[in-house]
This record gives sequence, structure tokens and C-alpha cells, in this order.
Amino acid sequence: MANDVLDALRKDINEIDAELLVLLAKRRRISHSVVEYKIAHNKPIRDEERELIVLEKLISYGKSLGLDGYYVNNVFQTIIEDSVLHQQAMLQQNLNPESLNETNRVAYLGGQGSYSQLACHKYFSRRPGQVIELGCDSFQKITQLVETGQADYGLLPIENTCSGSINEVYDLLQHAQVSIVGELTQSVEHCLIAQPGVELQDITKVFGHPQPFAQCSQFVQGLGDMQLSYCDSTSSAIQEALKTKNSAAIASAQAGKNAGLEVVKSAVANQPDNHSRFIVVARKAMQVSKQIPTKTTLIMATAQSAGALADALMIFKQQQINLVKLESRPVPGNPWEEVFYVDLEANLAQSNVKRALESLKEVTEYIRILGCYPSESMKAVKVNTPSSHAIEN
Repeated sequence: MANDVLDALRKDINEIDAELLVLLAKRRRISHSVVEYKIAHNKPIRDEERELIVLEKLISYGKSLGLDGYYVNNVFQTIIEDSVLHQQAMLQQNLNPESLNETNRVAYLGGQGSYSQLACHKYFSRRPGQVIELGCDSFQKITQLVETGQADYGLLPIENTCSGSINEVYDLLQHAQVSIVGELTQSVEHCLIAQPGVELQDITKVFGHPQPFAQCSQFVQGLGDMQLSYCDSTSSAIQEALKTKNSAAIASAQAGKNAGLEVVKSAVANQPDNHSRFIVVARKAMQVSKQIPTKTTLIMATAQSAGALADALMIFKQQQINLVKLESRPVPGNPWEEVFYVDLEANLAQSNVKRALESLKEVTEYIRILGCYPSESMKAVKVNTPSSHAIEN
């Protein structure tokens, strides 16, 4: 009898969830009509002032329904982000019609269940065309497939909130003949996975890619005498764990499930809020509309003299260009020489950016644009979200 009551309640919830999905789909269709209007009238995709007004109204209305303000805010921030990113993608497709393919061949590291595959699904879900996935065993293979036309796009992780910059990718970009055309951030939830029945005390060897090992260094150090074995990709680590007795791999729970492995311990990363930033590369650069937030990434080398780097960076300040990342890497074959990777919140079509690049030519020995692309690093508008249970005077 009790189960019948519970089943009936769950049935009601399932029906409500289905109704919510129908409404979300309807909302997305309307947002597509909104971007068509914005394209026709040259309006910016994002309107943060309107977002704030909408969120405040929704939080107030939610409070009258007994819903906590933080809950309402989190739900609608996610919905707004989805709407903005879909509108950005549509605008870019309108500006770059040659990029519209019936199929998109995408090269990424690893295979089924890898974080790169999840990032691939996330990015291309907002773009038309069937995705043909090309799993690779190295970052170099990814760029090679793009350079030779065997892949339309490549997906490369470039930094992580736990382990920092991925130097191998930065070094690869020095010489790879590709352009950055997009970016995205992917949540990373590392687990220790093993064959069914294997418990933590049984494990004698752990397989993993160097990046997950670095991102889980505190957990790894606590494993004691367990042998660590480095693999080219997380997918390779999973395959090794499948065929090696009393072993495990560091990967996502979904990747483990796909391979028939079980989670021995979850949440093993150093930081619970762990994200990786990916860049999307293609053979040719794309135009980016001034209607959307944009990043430009460049590489430059300065003279080996005091103040040379400062002189170059001062140009960005003079032209009021926000610099969001500066990364130095050694030049292979040239001891003590470095190149600098620079991420700017800027569009190459802006006049101040054009002036900055002309000035940079005078104070640098080498400069190359790696890409100008839509920024997907959306900052949520800040809204006061007091709990619905707060005491009011």
C-alpha cells in the first residue's frame, strides 16, 4: 500500500518534469527568434541589465510560491546561460555560413566517456550537423588531423582549475598550423574506478593520464605504496585497468560505467569545484561578430632586454584592452628565451585592437595571432538572493 502511494507521487513528479522539458524547449525556440531580431537590428546578444531585472522578478515571484531565492537564481542562471550560448552560436553560423557542414569531424583525446568527449558533445550540441568523433591518443595527433584536413575541428584542453596550464598544448600551439575558433569549460569529476568487486585495499596499481594524476595529487599521495602508471589518455588508463588484476584508474564515473567498471571512491580531485577549459581549433580562422563577447589569443616574443615585456603589456593598457591570461613558455632550441601567450577580451575587428597590434610590432620580435573566437566564459550577473526563510523587519 505504501509503495502504491510512493509510486503515484513519483508518477506525478515525472509528469511535471516532462511538462518542464516541453516548456524549456518552447523557450529555446523563442530565443532563436530573438537572435534573428538581434541580428537584423545589430543588437548585442547579451543584455545584463535585462538579465538582472528578470532574475529579481523571478526570485520575488518564487518567494511568493515558497521557493528559496538561491534555488530560483541557480535554475534561471543556467537557463539564461543556455539561451545566450545558443544565440551566440546561431549568430556565428549566420556570419560564417561556410562553417555549416552536414557532418563535423571532431578530433579529441581519448574515447568513450573521456572528458574531451563530454566537452565535444557539449560544444557541438549547439551547432548543426552530425558529429563524427575521432578519438586520438595524443594532442599532437589531434592537430595533425586538423592540419591535414582529416578532421574539421580539434578539441584541446588548455588549462585546469586544479593543475593549471597544460604546457604540452601551449607548446604544440607554437608551431601547429591551426586557428582557435572557440572555447568552452567542462566540469571534471574524478573518481577511482576498478573492476566489479575490487575494493580500495585490494588495489596495487593505479593507471591515469598525467593531468588527472596532477589534479588528484593529494589523494594519490595518500595511496601509499600503490604503483602509479602513466597513460597517454584516460581511455587508455581504463583499458589497462580492465585487463590488470587488482588495479584501478582515475576517470569519470560515466567512463567507468561505459567500460563495465565501478566507482571505488568518488570525488578524489584536490578541489571539489574542478573545471577544464578547452579550445576548439580549425584550419581556418572565423569572423566573430562584435555583438558577442570575444577573446583573442596571440603569441609574442620580446627582446631579451630589461622592460621589454612591460613595454609590450603597456600597449594593452593604453588601448584599454583587458588582458585575462599571460603564459610564458621556453623556446625549444633557444636556451633562456621565452615566448608569451596572451589572452585578451577583445575582437580583432575593433579599432583599438588594430592599433594595439600595430604598436606591438614595434616592440616585439615576433607576434602571431592564434585565434579570435566567441568567449563562453560567461559571468553570471550578481543578484541579491536572500533566502525565502530570512527574517524581515
